[in-house]
Amino acid sequence: MSLAGKLVNQIEIKSDGDVFHEIFRYRPHDISTMSPSNVQGCDLHGGDWGTVGSVNGKEKVAKVVIEAIDEAKKSITFKMIEGDLMEFYKTFIATVHVEALGQSCLVAWTIEYEKRSENVPDPNTLMELALNITKDIETHQLK
Repeated sequence: MSLAGKLVNQIEIKSDGDVFHEIFRYRPHDISTMSPSNVQGCDLHGGDWGTVGSVNGKEKVAKVVIEAIDEAKKSITFKMIEGDLMEFYKTFIATVHVEALGQSCLVAWTIEYEKRSENVPDPNTLMELALNITKDIETHQLK
């Protein structure tokens, strides 16, 4: 049984994809206002918001570093460096990518991971969390 895996899922949104990308890049601290039942806060621990190498998160939950930003593809890659999930996963990398589809946009989430043991479940609930946060941000933006 492989301990490494990759999950990919996508959701169509009607809100502005550029704004969605901007929120994840420059304003992740606003996500707790848009999706309070899923995200309680986001603190900057180093660097500047929206730059490669910026570190945000709360140590007890998740601490991530922005590993890559591709403005042309509207994608941001986050790498988990500390937090509760590190007890279960050796590596945990999440990428969010926004693609325009005419009047709507497609938000794609990719989670790449390596489990610490065979007893650790695949992070399906974390993918569901990412999709729920996406829906909450869209609802907030469409108000």
